[in-house]
Amino acid sequence: MNKELIINVTPGEINIALAEDRELVEFSKEQCRTGYAVGDIYLGRVRKLMPGLNAAFVNVGHEKDAFIHYLDLGTQFDTLHKLTADLAAKRRIPKFENLKFEPALGKSGKIGDHIKVGDTIMVQIAKEAISTKGPRLTGDISLAGRHVVLLPLSNKINISQKIRQTAEKKRLKRIVDKVLPKNYGVIIRTAAVGTTDADIEQDILSLLDKWEGAMNRMKSLTPPAILSEEVNRATSIIRDRLNGDFKAIHIDDAATFEEIREYINVIAPEKSGIVKLYRGKVPIFDNFDITRQIKSLFAKYVSLRRGAYLIIEHTEALHVVDVNSGNRTKSENDQERTAMDVNLAAAEEIARQLRLRDMGGIIVIDFIDLHKGDNRQVIYDKMTQLMSSDRAKHTILPLSKFGLMQITRQRVRPEAISEATEICPYCNGTGTVSPTLVIDRQIEDRVAYYSQKKGIKNLTVKASPYVAAFLTKGFPSMRLRWVWKFKCLVRVRTDQALGVSETKIFDIKGRELT
Repeated sequence: MNKELIINVTPGEINIALAEDRELVEFSKEQCRTGYAVGDIYLGRVRKLMPGLNAAFVNVGHEKDAFIHYLDLGTQFDTLHKLTADLAAKRRIPKFENLKFEPALGKSGKIGDHIKVGDTIMVQIAKEAISTKGPRLTGDISLAGRHVVLLPLSNKINISQKIRQTAEKKRLKRIVDKVLPKNYGVIIRTAAVGTTDADIEQDILSLLDKWEGAMNRMKSLTPPAILSEEVNRATSIIRDRLNGDFKAIHIDDAATFEEIREYINVIAPEKSGIVKLYRGKVPIFDNFDITRQIKSLFAKYVSLRRGAYLIIEHTEALHVVDVNSGNRTKSENDQERTAMDVNLAAAEEIARQLRLRDMGGIIVIDFIDLHKGDNRQVIYDKMTQLMSSDRAKHTILPLSKFGLMQITRQRVRPEAISEATEICPYCNGTGTVSPTLVIDRQIEDRVAYYSQKKGIKNLTVKASPYVAAFLTKGFPSMRLRWVWKFKCLVRVRTDQALGVSETKIFDIKGRELT
């Protein structure tokens, strides 16, 4: 399988598309370091205890207080809480390896017995803020590396269940035992299989440095404050997924290109050549056919082969997928076979859509009714197989007698599609836009303003393919007339991400003019 990562960087956000054999399978948007990403470690202050929920609200600097439940504190929270208090008060503490653990927390305790309002606590983001809810926190701190996950305040070495070879398990455990200090535990990731001793040792040492750095910063910070940031989304995808299947990483921003190339030089120097800086004039997502796929795949209606289609409806925590056979027609005797064909095709597309849209919570799928129990089992087995590569935790239930399949899927970030369903910026929800006959006049007025009033003599107009063709066809074209009329260099570039009547104008340095 040929995997490519395409990264589009804008001033406000990073758009990341993961394609397998040129087919989009994952898409995410990350605001440029707005904070509160999964894995970030914060020094927070307890704002409110909720005994009825056995939980607390914690101020970590977000506009909404973060939430932590008693069961998310972690078994060694009392030890961590005492360490945090001592560091914040600048008391002298023993080396981390010499710490004495407090008694482990039980599963039936009360949160009020361990923290009180006003306490300073160290917490980690377990789930990003979604909708009206603040971030979800955990006190069970972990630091993810390429080959291992470091677990401070633990003495256990856990190995990924996907590593099945006994000899490899023993080898990896031996490497970790040799370098891991006391009071630290690790989870050995699947990516560690076949790697050298030096690579795993270096991974552990870098995570130890990161943890010690977070503790040292705690001495000089006042809550709420961040102690350690997780790598950005693009880097985390590379860290977690980089393997022999990755053929190229295309980036259209020089600074991000250098950052990712340096990161790969550290974790996998032999693969540094796959990082490529995109310099094309066409937007990077248009060049790799990502824009078209986003527009078609994030719609309410998703087409399948031979006329079948899906209807996908979203609420905050529940998603409904309806499978339709469309205009497919079969004889009466072949209805079961037709239903199976459509359902199998739908299962494949649904598994892809769950990853693509990062849908979380409860997903209910209404498959076309099947009369044979064996066929319903085939659909269940197929969906289980298709979702086996999904990294999000999930549970799949067999089809009910009504033909419904229920899936729960972990949600740690806002769903990608939710940010694409805002009020139309062109019509403001009215359903009407300016007639296309006046678009060229509107653009001309803006070109005249920037070239004559502002003295900008090098302009680039970005528009939809429809408008761009209208401005550049014929002789003299509209673009050429503007060049002669305003004594100004005017370029026209297509951007498939823009609406039919939307245009943007940029100066020579690529800054959008408003």
